Amino acid sequence: MPPRTSLDLANLVRKLGDASQTEAHQKIEALCRNRDDPGIHAAVVAAGAIPLLLQLLEPGSATLARKSAAATLTYLARTPEIAVAITTAGAIPRLVQLLEPGSEVQRGAAGVLSNLALNSQNRATIAAAGAIPRLVQMLGSGSPDAVQCRAAVALMSLAMLAENAVTIAAAGATPLLVQLLSGPPNQAQRAAGALRTLTGGPENTDNKVTIAAAGAIPLLMLLLAPGLPALAQDDAVGALWNLATVLIRGFGETKFGKFTKWRAQR
Repeated sequence: MPPRTSLDLANLVRKLGDASQTEAHQKIEALCRNRDDPGIHAAVVAAGAIPLLLQLLEPGSATLARKSAAATLTYLARTPEIAVAITTAGAIPRLVQLLEPGSEVQRGAAGVLSNLALNSQNRATIAAAGAIPRLVQMLGSGSPDAVQCRAAVALMSLAMLAENAVTIAAAGATPLLVQLLSGPPNQAQRAAGALRTLTGGPENTDNKVTIAAAGAIPLLMLLLAPGLPALAQDDAVGALWNLATVLIRGFGETKFGKFTKWRAQR
């Protein structure tokens, strides 16, 4: 049952300061999950939730409390003004630390960062904090599917900054993302979205060549099959469109031996 007054909400938010108040954490998370009432996000933040949620993320809190705090911050970060408030509270370096292997809130931290990275001013800051190599590591086969998906989405958001796209490719993301194209539709769609962003813009020509050479094109074509999710198809079309510019302009034949080799093998 939602709080009936601002006082009820303030009392609920205050309980975030107590890691044992699991029911309160889950109620706040459920409230913030609701996309139909954006005003509730502002009210939760005004009641002082952000520093309490960040505190709950720290090691020492119960696992359930930490996961709930990460989920709540992910929902809150969808609102641009709140994303700024979360960043101002010092969230980025703390979230990047939580991306380390074995972290019980690794997936949740990636979710918050992916939404924070929708703000163009945060992309360089998140990269400078060391997020990219950790997110690329999360794409590996040793990670659960849900963790791989979150990492791919975060990298997609970060790659909207051209400098980050170069760094992501240099960190070894390309073969891992191409491999994920063969996974379940949900996973393949996230990978296609990341590849679409990595190949966007004329400054990403090297990425286009590398991604094509890694075997992405036939796997992206498979995502166009009838019955697959529309979003997966849309991201696949976008990535293929970006890759097609390499073929059209002849970069493969004239400048990049790696891409020429890929074409010869087919």
